[in-house]
Amino acid sequence: MEYSGLVMAKDHQAPGRSDHAAGAAGAEAHGFFELYESLDNYTRAGFLTDAGAKTPVSVCFSSVCGSRGSTEPVREISGFATRFYTEEGNYDLVCNNIPVFFIQDAGNFPDPVQSIRPEHESDHSRAVAAHDSFWSFVSLTPESMHMIMWIMSDRSIPRSFRMMEGFGVNTFRLINRNGQSHFVKFHWKPLLGVHSMGWDEVRKISGTDPDYHRKDLWQAIEEGTFPEWELGLQIIPEKDEHKYPFDLLDPTKLIPEELVPVRRVGKMTLTRNPDKFSAGTGRTAFHPGHVVPGIDFTNDPLLQGRLFSCSDTQLLRLGRPRFHKISANRSAASVQDNRQDGHRRQTGNSSGTSSNRYAVSGGSPFQADTSGRKYERYNERVGGKKIRGRSRSFFDHFSQASLFYSSQSKAEKKHLADAFVFELEKVRRSKIRIRMLELLSQVDLSLSAIVADGLGLPAPKETHYPASNNPAAYDAAQQVAASRFRNRKIHESGPA
Repeated sequence: MEYSGLVMAKDHQAPGRSDHAAGAAGAEAHGFFELYESLDNYTRAGFLTDAGAKTPVSVCFSSVCGSRGSTEPVREISGFATRFYTEEGNYDLVCNNIPVFFIQDAGNFPDPVQSIRPEHESDHSRAVAAHDSFWSFVSLTPESMHMIMWIMSDRSIPRSFRMMEGFGVNTFRLINRNGQSHFVKFHWKPLLGVHSMGWDEVRKISGTDPDYHRKDLWQAIEEGTFPEWELGLQIIPEKDEHKYPFDLLDPTKLIPEELVPVRRVGKMTLTRNPDKFSAGTGRTAFHPGHVVPGIDFTNDPLLQGRLFSCSDTQLLRLGRPRFHKISANRSAASVQDNRQDGHRRQTGNSSGTSSNRYAVSGGSPFQADTSGRKYERYNERVGGKKIRGRSRSFFDHFSQASLFYSSQSKAEKKHLADAFVFELEKVRRSKIRIRMLELLSQVDLSLSAIVADGLGLPAPKETHYPASNNPAAYDAAQQVAASRFRNRKIHESGPA
């Protein structure tokens, strides 16, 4: 969740995930990506402009909560990270199976990370989050409600890694050769379709085959039933940044496919299992900052935090500053420098110099400015004051959560309500359950009433967020309600 996977920093360092916890349950596979059509109108990234070309890939799947040895499957966040070994360097696309995230500001990363771990007193609740610590965080964080609706739905229990969507969550940029920018959201669409398990199935499989997902992926590849995904892009011209009723840079929001269709541009096929788990998956360090020319970052505040957090976590997990030199992380493109010595240096250097600024090396190696393939950041125009705060466009915490619930079938709504009851009945502090019922009433009053009945508590009678076409009135209502929850967090004592 880094989250891709997800998308957090236990910073989640799972094998194969940049944002997942060290030692988390993971699986790896290798294959290739084939591009259907050139996207040179949008980007100059070679693997997205050379139609028909096959780019080698390495993919790691993992969960968020469960450490290595935890049972599969469970109700939680999963995801997969894909490394493209391009001629211009490695590109890492880190994805969760849920398109949004808990928080809007990466400065709050420690909150969800700490809360989702097993409870400190007992160390109970591994691979699940049915405990006071997690739900206390959610009940005091209204912006998390959209993601919580996805987690409590059937979508958080994939039937197989092979039947799981991948969402890049954050908004990136595509830059073409003319320096023009487009916003982009990345998607992986499984060709087997998206399938989930029912809760009864989960309990039976977890008790009889705790490595179910990893075995399923391994056996499918060994039998030649190669998993396939299509890469989809939602591309938005920069001029349309403020066209929609949500902020493109808000990681708690998705871009509805009805507004911006997903354009499927290529297919990934996984054809080979790893030769040795510990030498590959155990040392793989994915990172959303590993990009190639033609792909750049945005001011998405969560993404900006991930760019720091994932580097910091890989240093702690792998215990070395040169983790990108480990064979599992080494670029397929030739990378040369004159660096000497240093902690855990992987390769030697016979140039007789330690810098690119010495005459003895002839100024080599150097940036290939004339090749047109040098990485260049997008020259974004900025203005205004720099503050620590959130745009008013980030204040809406419930409209997409409500849309998600409304989109569910009758059976899916029942599963979702049952999931809330199952989780919240394990929460010991009644004030946490009451706060959650209040938040659920903002999503849907009928859902709140069903969950309240299952918990034996009175249901909230009204919602505090009026449906208003007046943006100023709606913003005011959002601020009042958000302030109410924030003040509770400040004044209440204890971990709840």
